[in-house]
Amino acid sequence: MPASNPSRPHTETLANGLRVTLRHAPHLKRCAAVLRVNAGSHDVPLAWPGLAHFLEHLLFLGTERFPAGQGLMAYVQGHGGQVNARTNERTTDFFVELPPALFSGGLERLSDMLAHPRMNLDEQLREREVLHAEYVAWSQDATAQQQHALFEGLSATHPLRGFHAGNRDSLAVERPEFQRALQDFHQHFYQAGQMTLSLAGPQSLEDLKALAEVFAQPVAKGEKAPQTAPAALMQSSSNSYQQAGEGRVDLLFAFEALPGSSREALAFLCHWLNAVKPAGFLAELRKAGLAEQLTARPLYQFAGQALLHLGFTTTQPHQVLVLREQLQNWLGFFAAQQHQPQWRDEFSALLQRQQRISSALRLAQLDSEQAGTSDHEALALEQILAQIGAVDKFSGPWQLPLPNPFLQTETAAPSAGLIRGQTSKHRGLRTFAQDRLRSRREQSPMQFSQALPDNTDEGAIHLRWRLAASPRPELQANLEQRLLTLREDARQAGVDCSFSACGNQWLLKMTGLQDPMPIILEHALKELTKAETDVPRELPKRLALMPIRQLLEALPGQCLEPVEESADLQHLWAGARWDGLATGLSSQTQAAMGLPLSRVPGVADTQLTAPASINTQHLWTKIDTASSEHALLLFCPVATRQIADEAAWRLLAHMCQTPFYQRLRVEQQLGYAVFSALRQLHGQVGIVFGVQSPSVVAHELLKHIEAFISDLPAMLEGIDEAVIDTQRQALAAQFDITALEQSQASELLWQGKLGGRSSDYLEQLQRALLTTDSQGLLDAARSLDEASGGWRCLASAVSPGLPWQVAK
Repeated sequence: MPASNPSRPHTETLANGLRVTLRHAPHLKRCAAVLRVNAGSHDVPLAWPGLAHFLEHLLFLGTERFPAGQGLMAYVQGHGGQVNARTNERTTDFFVELPPALFSGGLERLSDMLAHPRMNLDEQLREREVLHAEYVAWSQDATAQQQHALFEGLSATHPLRGFHAGNRDSLAVERPEFQRALQDFHQHFYQAGQMTLSLAGPQSLEDLKALAEVFAQPVAKGEKAPQTAPAALMQSSSNSYQQAGEGRVDLLFAFEALPGSSREALAFLCHWLNAVKPAGFLAELRKAGLAEQLTARPLYQFAGQALLHLGFTTTQPHQVLVLREQLQNWLGFFAAQQHQPQWRDEFSALLQRQQRISSALRLAQLDSEQAGTSDHEALALEQILAQIGAVDKFSGPWQLPLPNPFLQTETAAPSAGLIRGQTSKHRGLRTFAQDRLRSRREQSPMQFSQALPDNTDEGAIHLRWRLAASPRPELQANLEQRLLTLREDARQAGVDCSFSACGNQWLLKMTGLQDPMPIILEHALKELTKAETDVPRELPKRLALMPIRQLLEALPGQCLEPVEESADLQHLWAGARWDGLATGLSSQTQAAMGLPLSRVPGVADTQLTAPASINTQHLWTKIDTASSEHALLLFCPVATRQIADEAAWRLLAHMCQTPFYQRLRVEQQLGYAVFSALRQLHGQVGIVFGVQSPSVVAHELLKHIEAFISDLPAMLEGIDEAVIDTQRQALAAQFDITALEQSQASELLWQGKLGGRSSDYLEQLQRALLTTDSQGLLDAARSLDEASGGWRCLASAVSPGLPWQVAK
């Protein structure tokens, strides 16, 4: 096992019993808090399933001090941050991420809502309907039902077999005994001794501790309350079971009495089980024709118990006994080899890379999950392998997988101005090779933006091809399959690498640590341009997304002109035109990009075209979501390309978020997936409104959205100028380059490039936002209502007729 991470956070317990973890990370541009309550859905009285999740929802409905419009959700969204919550089996987590200057205000609202919820009966009745709608969606969701079915082999007395979703029947809000149970649950568990607060940010440990102490003041003092230990995971002497169905096999292993460090040990084991590289466990299963995909993950961990799931995609589910035999053999090999330096060193390097690129929120989440663990991962792993039944005498073709080429120790970058083969004594000498390289960079369609600092670890690369035809789905699936190993190696090395198709465009995108990017790009281009082989006859099956997510996934492609499809890879590359943008790269990384850029297929394209406009048209596209739920997405583009108009629409979208959510979700209770936001699609700026409802049909959802839009001018006229100024300042601050995270800034600059903006796009946008007045905001609302830039609707139903026309 790898050695413990030396940069674990500072931990201590405050006077009122609140446990805190504090991580000082000076490179971060944001701060994050994760508040974990050690109580979840398995801790509620058996009479009231769903009570814990219900309480989580109620806490966001505002307090006497901070009503809903001023509460945590509105505050964080108004300042471009992130906020969410999740109720698990034995914990409930609340997440907040904000810029440093605004972080204390977020913590203040979080602690107030946890300590002083209103528990208003009318609000409870409305929120119960929201949970019931979620329950209906959950009961129809294939992924959720498949997950729930995995527990069928467990003991009937274990809480994992129980019902915990919550609906109208289980949440008896009107009954006094339910209200007593709700109050008792809050009083018993929502106190300092039952909580862990994890903070991560650029502040010093002293400043983070001061923030934690202020947070703790409203929270009731307390000691950790014992959570009832669950029954055994399985009643029989066996500790495993299996499920076989069409195209898949699921193996589940139940563990008891594991030490506290089992979380890290299971992560180590799952990492190597999931490895997709040659010579790994999955690679050998593929050779033998036993499985095509494998996912290993813990489904549950609490009080020494754990449930490990291995899901195999296979064309031979009847071979489940052979699969189990192969697994036991590989585990025996793994048990014998686990102390080899390659296993340990590579996993340690992976953890260190991930920590270097993790956001403040991710770091706080990791600290929250690891709080209180011990350093005996090796002992825990031995117990896990013993309980699974790893054989002592293994057989098979097992060997150590090849090392990750992108995780090797970085060598010093060549000095700026030198080419391969030169040393510092050659400085000042000019060569034709250098001249050609410099000329190629200056004229290259790959723009190296100077808008972001180049003295950080991180960078981003966007490389786009515009094709004469759209790649057929089976061709795209083949290309994505080729990149699986590379993408996983890149992810472990700190680079998120994706290759996506949208209409007749391909986009290769990399974000994260910049040092490995040139070699990752070189490897990716080799894979993408290899001669066609192994084109799948059938597309891989995907579990269906919820309807509103299907519409969001389809929207970008609908904004491009339709073209014919092609499965001829060489033909597509021959007619491809490419361009790109690199941001945040140092001069050394830029120099290293010369070789891979010289191998980019297609013709360099420096003449970009403006985003396609739909003018004042009303275009409707029906998407078959294969669901009984109704969903609608309305995209409203800005009518002009003026930066002032874009700024006004951004401010309008910013001010719409909370009122739109309040009206359609809280007041009208149309559905649980209700949102509005500004989106940039292929450089085109617009506002998106989305709703998913279990009962209201798409045409009616559209009427509600149209009514909201038509009411916007009157709503804005009633807002005080000081309020508008506060919102304007808050939004403009979100485009300050010094405060933007690398991934956010690079995506904005890429969209700006696609929209024809200059390299100082972010500065122009910030200035335009600061000069947007109430009249400009009102003009934007009227332009939106008049559909000056057109409306594009994606829905789960057919067009309602004029003025809507079916999109081609």
